[in-house]
Amino acid sequence: MTRPFSTATDVARYASEASIEYLGSLDQRPVDRPDARDIARAALEVALPPGPCDPMQTVERLVDSSRGGTIGTAGGRFFGMVVGGSLPAAMGARMLNAAWDQLALSDQTSPIANVAEEVASRWVLDVLGLPGTSSVGFVTGASAANLQCLAVARHALLARSGWNVGEGGLQGAPRLRIVTSATIHPTVRKMLKILGFGDADIETVPCLDDGTVQMGAFPLVDARTIVVMQAGCVNTGASDPFAEIAERIAGSGAWFHIDGAFGLWAAASPNLRGLVVGAELADSWAVDAHKWLNTPYDCGMAICAHPDAVRDLLSFDAPYVPNRVGTPQKDMVIELSRAARGIEVWAALHSLGREGVADLVDRCCRHARRFAQGLDALGFTLLNEVVQNQVVATFPGHERRMGDLARAVQHSGECWFGTTRWRNRDAIRISVSNWRTTEADVDHSLEAIAAETRRLGIAP
Repeated sequence: MTRPFSTATDVARYASEASIEYLGSLDQRPVDRPDARDIARAALEVALPPGPCDPMQTVERLVDSSRGGTIGTAGGRFFGMVVGGSLPAAMGARMLNAAWDQLALSDQTSPIANVAEEVASRWVLDVLGLPGTSSVGFVTGASAANLQCLAVARHALLARSGWNVGEGGLQGAPRLRIVTSATIHPTVRKMLKILGFGDADIETVPCLDDGTVQMGAFPLVDARTIVVMQAGCVNTGASDPFAEIAERIAGSGAWFHIDGAFGLWAAASPNLRGLVVGAELADSWAVDAHKWLNTPYDCGMAICAHPDAVRDLLSFDAPYVPNRVGTPQKDMVIELSRAARGIEVWAALHSLGREGVADLVDRCCRHARRFAQGLDALGFTLLNEVVQNQVVATFPGHERRMGDLARAVQHSGECWFGTTRWRNRDAIRISVSNWRTTEADVDHSLEAIAAETRRLGIAP
C-alpha cells in the first residue's frame, strides 16, 4: 500500500523547526562562502519528477540547500545594498501570512488584510511625518513604488493639461519633462524608461560633494514637470534640500516626488528628522519597509498626497471583484492579486512602537559612525560625512584593490559589504540597516577588514 503524503500540518511543523534551527545558528554561520552556489545546485538541480512527490521531501531538499547555499543577509554582519533583517514580529507575521494565504484585494477577499493595511497606513504616515490624508499602497519595494507614483504623476499632470489618457492614450499627449538629481538611484531611471521617458525628457541637476542637488543650478519648472529628488543618497546617506526645493517650485504646478527608499526613515528619529525637513511638502513618496523597518522581503509603500489621482489611474470595476466599504486595495496599487504585505508592516510597527523605530534608526547610524572611526584608524580615507547609515571609504594608493578587498572579506565569511565608485574613486560601501547588528558585529567586521588588508598587501 502506498504511504499517504505528508499533510500540510506536518510540512508546516517541519519547516517551522528547520527555520528555528536556521535562526539559532545565524550568528555562527559564515555570512558568505565561495561554494554557496554549488551547495544550492547540488540540492536543487534535479530532473523534474515525473509525478507528485511527498511535500516533505520537497521541503527537505530546500532545507538541505540552505545549509550552505544561503547568504547571511538576515544576520548582523551583512552590510551590502542597504539590506535589513526580519524583525521577530514581522517574521512571525510572514509565517502566519503564508498559512492564511490571504488575497489582499478588498475588504471581502480578506477583512484582516484590509483592516491591517488601513491601520498600518496611518501608522506609517504618522511615523514618517507625512500628510495623514495620503494614500498608501503596499507594493514589492521602492522600485515598484517609484513606478506607481511616477505613473500617477504623469497621469495627473496630463489631466491638468486637458489631456485624458483614458481616452486618448499617450500618443499625441503633451510632452512632460523630468527634473532629477545627478545621483538619483539607477532604478528610478529604469522606472522612467518603463514609463516612456527617455534621456531627452530628463534634465539632470548637478550635485554637491555629498550627493545632494546644487540649488544654484536648479532649473525653472512648470505644470508639465515632474521633479524627482531623493531621501538618502545610496553612497552618502544625504538627502536633497526638500524645503528649499518645495519653496522653489511652489505655484508652478509641477509634481514633486521623493525616492525615500531608506533615507525617509530618518523622519522617524527626533535626532535625524532635520535631515529630511520639507519632505512632507512633496506630492508622492516611495519608501521600503524591507530596509530600515526590517520586514521580510519584499515590501514597500507607494504613498501619494492625492488619493483621487491614484484612484483615477488605478481603479476599475468588475462584477467578480467584490468590495463593501471604502477604497479597496486593488484601487491603490498596480497589482490585482497580491500578498497581504501590510500585515507584516503592522507587525513591525506594533512590535517596535514609535520609540523603537527611532531607536532602530539611531542605533544603525551609531554603528555606521563606529565603522567610520574604525576604518579611519586602519588608514582608510572616508569619502563621505556619515550622516546616516552609509559609509564609503577607500585606501589611498590601493583604490583599484577595493574590489579584491570586498571579495576577500566576503569569502572569509566574516562579513559582507560591496563596492562603489564615488567622486571618481573606487571604494568600499558599508550600509548598516539590520536590527541584529551590534557593536561586537562592527568590531568583528573591522578585524576581518584589517586582516584582509594585511593579507592582500594593502596595508602593512
